[in-house]
Formats: sequence, structure tokens, C-alpha cells
Amino acid sequence: MTPQKLLLLPGDGIGPEVMGEVQRLIDWLNAQGLTQFETETGLVGGCAYDADKVAITDATVAKAKAADAILLGAVGGPKWDPVPFDVRPEAGLLRLRKDLELFANLRPAICYPALAEASSLKREIIEGLDIVIVRELTGGVYFGEPKEITDLGNGQKRAVDTQVYETYEIERIARVAFELARKRGNKVTSMEKRNVMKSGVLWNEVVTRVHANEYKDVKLEHQLADSGGMQLVRNPKQFDVIVTDNLFGDVLSDIAAMLTGSLGMLPSASLGAADAKTGKRKALYEPVHGSAPDIAGKGLANPVAMLASFAMALRYSFDMGKLADTIEKAIANVLDKGVRTGDIAPAGTKSVSTSQMGEAVLKEVQALHG
Repeated sequence: MTPQKLLLLPGDGIGPEVMGEVQRLIDWLNAQGLTQFETETGLVGGCAYDADKVAITDATVAKAKAADAILLGAVGGPKWDPVPFDVRPEAGLLRLRKDLELFANLRPAICYPALAEASSLKREIIEGLDIVIVRELTGGVYFGEPKEITDLGNGQKRAVDTQVYETYEIERIARVAFELARKRGNKVTSMEKRNVMKSGVLWNEVVTRVHANEYKDVKLEHQLADSGGMQLVRNPKQFDVIVTDNLFGDVLSDIAAMLTGSLGMLPSASLGAADAKTGKRKALYEPVHGSAPDIAGKGLANPVAMLASFAMALRYSFDMGKLADTIEKAIANVLDKGVRTGDIAPAGTKSVSTSQMGEAVLKEVQALHG
């Protein structure tokens, strides 16, 4: 088995705690000969600023480019609110996305049967939910220029963010969505704001053309993004794969995540283009939750999203789908047995610590493997 290089970027807040549970799982998989991962750890986010006065160093970016995949914990926190905008913790994540050209963000929203009651929606609306939001990640308003605040005098300022998309950016994210849908429910819903935004008009035109020319076998629907947000809450199971731009994807994926009851449960993958020779993609995997500085260091964090992100890495970067299935099944089994961290434990019931949840998942993986 050829060694595979994993770069671990624990980041800030609860990041190191949840990453520790992934490292424990990796150590066991390596010891059993099921994998041969070589791991290296680096700094990104606020911890990188504390050490080097930047959100990520050139050396760490170089390690990321050389890795077969990257696992990220979380970045940011109020501690770094005063730092300059261009070196804020989130700038490290944005640089990784841009420098590695990680243009496709896959955000699953899955409701485990054991957690249907944790959702704010009725069980019949949420039970069995299994959708994926495909978010364009390296274009749009987060990267468009000009991006500035101008002093107009007399106490007035003007802030400008620019929404920019080119045809090729929309084509490639549309293809990711259509290819993914072919392996799922064969349905894509494209969301934009073509009624008020020129970028939305182009988005709609390009997605429609890619569908007509290459993916006629996949059902395509179009929906305005604000209406899509409403429909996600009204009837989320009508969707299969949702494809949308950077800004709307950021908003809609958080809505979808909370439908399931907790941000602590859901993973994500950020993928680049397939290499023409090897077929491999640059890839970064991370939980959708934030750094939760209020509970950092207390052993209260839920490691499931981080463990599930590692499972996504096995599936998409290392062609280890069966092992990914085992980890995902282990998570479901642990939840079925009633093991809960505080964020998903019903009021008045006992909850477990970060390490206890990680240990429970590991033991279940061991039992399933054995």
C-alpha cells in the first residue's frame, strides 16, 4: 500500500479537540494495516496569527499543495476580532481555497433517524432527509473586485463588494452537481437570483445549457435562492442536489445543516478539478461547525462532524468507499444506542464528552470491521 499524505490543520477553538479524535481513528486504521496515512500538522487561522502574524504561512500552503488531502478543524473566534482584515483567521481558509483552486464545496445534510427529534422541524418533515448542497467556492462576491470601504467625508462611507462570475466557473460547478446527482436521486435544483442580479441571469443560462448538452438524463429545476431557503424549511425532502453560488451556498447550507438538529453532526468537502493525468483532485475536508470558543478546552465538543469529514476524505480522495461506509455506519449505530454529546442530548439526559464520543465511534468501527 502506497503511503498517503494527510495534512492536519486543527485550527482554533474546539478544532484541536475534534481533530484529536480523527487522529486516534487514523492511528488505529494504520495499526490494522487498513490504511497507511502519513500525517503532518500545521497552523491556520488565529493560532497561525498568534505564531506568525499571518492567517497561514507560505510554508503551510506548500505543505497543503503537496498533501493528498487536508483535514481542517475550525478557525476564528472573538479573540482575533481586532486583527487587520487581511490577516483575520478566515483569510487562511480563503487562501487555501483559492491557492488550491478548491472550487466545489459539497455540504451533505443528513438526518440520522435517532436524531429526528433534535430538529426544530416536525419528525415527518425531517426524518430521512438526505440532500447535498454543491456550493461554488472560489468565485462570486467573496473574491470579486473591487472590495473596499471608501470614506466619502461628512461622516459617510461607501462599502463595495463585487459579485463576479465567468462562464467556465459556472460550467465546472454545474458538472460536479450533475455528476453527483447521477449517483444519488438524479435531480439537481439550481438556485440564483436571476430576477435582480445579472450574475444570476448568466448562472441560469449556463446551467441550462450544460444540462441540455451533457446531462439530459438528470432532472433539472431552477429556483430563486430566497424561495429556495423557504422551501428548505417547508419541505426539505423535495430536494436531492442543490447547486448555487458562493454567497447563497453559504447561507443555504447553514439552513440545511440546522434542519438536522446540530451543526456538530455534518461534514463537508471542498474539491478542485481532477488532474488530467492522475484523475486526483486537491481536496480539503472540514466540519461545518465553527470554532465554538465558548466550549473550547472543556471536552464538550461533538467530534462526529470531524469524523464524518474524514470519512468523506476516504471516499472522495482515497477511493476507500467501503471504509467510509463503515465509519458512517458506526456513527449511526452509536447514535442509535443513545450516545450523545451535549449539543444533541435531550434536556435532562446524560451526555458524554468529546473523547467518549470519539471512543464510542472507534469501538463501533472495530466491531464492524471485526
